[in-house]
Amino acid sequence: MKGVVWRGPREMAVEEIPEPEAGPGAVVLRTGAAGICGSEVEGYLGRMGNRTPPLVMGHEFSGTVVAVGEGVDEAWVGRRVAVNPLISCGECRLCRSGHENICPERALIGIHRPGAFAEYVEVPAGSLHALPEGVDLRSAALAEPLANGVHAAGLGLERGPAELAVVVGAGTIGLMCLQAAVLSGIPEVWAVEPHGGRRARALELGAGRAFPPGGEAEEAVREATGGLGADVVLDAAGAGETRRAAARLVRPGGTVVLVGLHEDETALGFHDVVRRQLALQGSYAYTPRDFERALGWLVSGEAGIGELPDPLPLERGPAAFEELVRGPSDRVKVFLGGEGA
Repeated sequence: MKGVVWRGPREMAVEEIPEPEAGPGAVVLRTGAAGICGSEVEGYLGRMGNRTPPLVMGHEFSGTVVAVGEGVDEAWVGRRVAVNPLISCGECRLCRSGHENICPERALIGIHRPGAFAEYVEVPAGSLHALPEGVDLRSAALAEPLANGVHAAGLGLERGPAELAVVVGAGTIGLMCLQAAVLSGIPEVWAVEPHGGRRARALELGAGRAFPPGGEAEEAVREATGGLGADVVLDAAGAGETRRAAARLVRPGGTVVLVGLHEDETALGFHDVVRRQLALQGSYAYTPRDFERALGWLVSGEAGIGELPDPLPLERGPAAFEELVRGPSDRVKVFLGGEGA
């Protein structure tokens, strides 16, 4: 079968690779739609230490079950499904307490095992979520990034309710954080994003206001809060400047949720963090409950990113990665896949 194989920084090609077989407790899925994540673009550039070449990436995906392994109900064959790609042990103290996303033994399809940038992919049966009739496979593939937003918004509200949240970065993950914040009941959610097309999309998807980076956003937040700052700021970009901007935008005693992974190390003034008693909260992935909630919002039509592009054929995969490296565009999401969505 064909697969998009990453072999090192900016080295990617479509190759013939072995077709997976359904092992015990697993199924084989024909990929329908697989979204390219920003973390995968960073991995393609060699900036993600958790990805080791050669690797078939692809962790935001949906498709149709074509084969089942020992112990799996044959009724799954032919079912269209969304996939939770995060696999945890289910037995450790963290898993038992509802923190499966940070299980020390966790694995992610597309990072620790072959992913969905291929014609077929093996998936544990426990990762499957059957889709109702009529649900678009492209929408179903958005459950994974939206689950990240659900988790991040939930962490932002752990210390109490919020009146104003600001999302820094309005790419796919930023838009998902924004919608999750809105659907979680935060009355005002604003966006900060340099790209004009993305700011417009943020407004369409529920942002009360959207600003380019810089003083205008910070002044507006101060005016709206009596000089205090936002209760919660979610940094969906993960660059040094966006992390520092998030710390400037948040109020004393507020929470900065760190979601984006663009840069590893960031210089941050910790005197200010201490004196303003800021909570810096990392947010990694999602729990099974977050994934289920995200998929429910997508199925109901409460969440989404607007009109979705058709999946590109796998042969276009390497060129699509190069295009994404060149920078943001009005196109919010790029999918690879072969099956009709």
